[in-house]
Amino acid sequence: MNKLVVEWDKGISRVALVEDGRLSEFYLEGPEEKERAGNVFKGRIVNVLPGMDAAFVDIGQSRNAFLYRDDLLPPHHDGTDGRKPGIEQLVRIGQDILVQIKKEAQEGKGARVTTRFTIPGRALVYMPDADYTAVSRRIGSSEEKQRLKAVGDRLRRDGDGIILRTAAEGISEDRLEREWGLLRNLWRTALAKAKPLTAPCLVYRDLDLIPRLVRDLFTDRVDELVLDNASLAQHIIALLRTMAPELASKIVIHREKRPLFEAYPIHRELEHALRRKIPLASGGYLIFDKTEAMTVIDVNTGGFTGHADLEETVFRTNLEAAEEIPRLLRLRDSGGMILVDFIDMKLEEHRQAVKSKLEESAKHDRGKLQLLGWTRLGLFELTRRKRRQGLETLFYEACSTCEGTGRIYIGRAEAAPSSS
Repeated sequence: MNKLVVEWDKGISRVALVEDGRLSEFYLEGPEEKERAGNVFKGRIVNVLPGMDAAFVDIGQSRNAFLYRDDLLPPHHDGTDGRKPGIEQLVRIGQDILVQIKKEAQEGKGARVTTRFTIPGRALVYMPDADYTAVSRRIGSSEEKQRLKAVGDRLRRDGDGIILRTAAEGISEDRLEREWGLLRNLWRTALAKAKPLTAPCLVYRDLDLIPRLVRDLFTDRVDELVLDNASLAQHIIALLRTMAPELASKIVIHREKRPLFEAYPIHRELEHALRRKIPLASGGYLIFDKTEAMTVIDVNTGGFTGHADLEETVFRTNLEAAEEIPRLLRLRDSGGMILVDFIDMKLEEHRQAVKSKLEESAKHDRGKLQLLGWTRLGLFELTRRKRRQGLETLFYEACSTCEGTGRIYIGRAEAAPSSS
């Protein structure tokens, strides 16, 4: 059974997605958070870097945002004679500009922003100036994809872009049209609001965490949405009446004295998932090491000796790891390049089975986990898109003494005394 578990207390929202009894995603947000992915700011260009084809934008936050040239150009822009213009031809210092946060600030870096705006709804996404229709690849039926593509083409006007999300499957054209009109009005309102304002300022704020995740995660795959607050439950039911009335009956209010996140238990699973060394059920274990550029995962048999030969023991450990790793990457919200050092396997059929298990386990990851395959050195390479701070940065901070290395310099060791 899949459940969304929602805890709200004093303006702090916590949302957990539990799939088949295992924690798959976790979100935390405070009441004053503004620098979240999806928010739109009226900013001001404060620096232009031709050597990096990028610009820094003041959006009124603690750190300037970073705008790449490709995030400034319209989608599918080919440039003159196949060449793209340089950043200095597109913006100038002191210029006001509307930007949307594409990737939240993290680990000493400012937010990454774009002018390729997306205004998401439950069933579709409105993209001003994109000028195309796209349909979610997760919709399996080719007939439904064709229907939705035709609906999208009818709804959008010249210059408009539309994405029909997975939740659009089976939704009537009338309902899709109502949502489309709502999103276009939201964007026009944001543009009108921005015009008289002085930069930097926030002009469009995406939904707060709980309604946003109800919009994005509360789908037919979720059997229950469990909350510990009756007034919040009524607010969500009212929201669902316009979004997806058929889901309102799945709302459950937690009435036990025991706190909601202890009843499941969310906190215990979080603590387990964020360790460096994570045991597997068989007795093997994973080691997670994170650098600024990548995440490296080492698979070990540990105490698992198997019941047959070495190759079978190795294969079973790797198969279990291939099922667990995508869940942990999704839960931690790890991003960028990821290398997995599986235990060496002799048989090609075993390597293919491990890859297939990774693909199966990653199919519900909204972070677009891409499997690049085996490298020449026998490592498995993946990439994953990340839009928010990873859980490690929310729950841990580097030790001020060792700066996160786990080691303290003690100087040159003295030679051991002679035994003679």
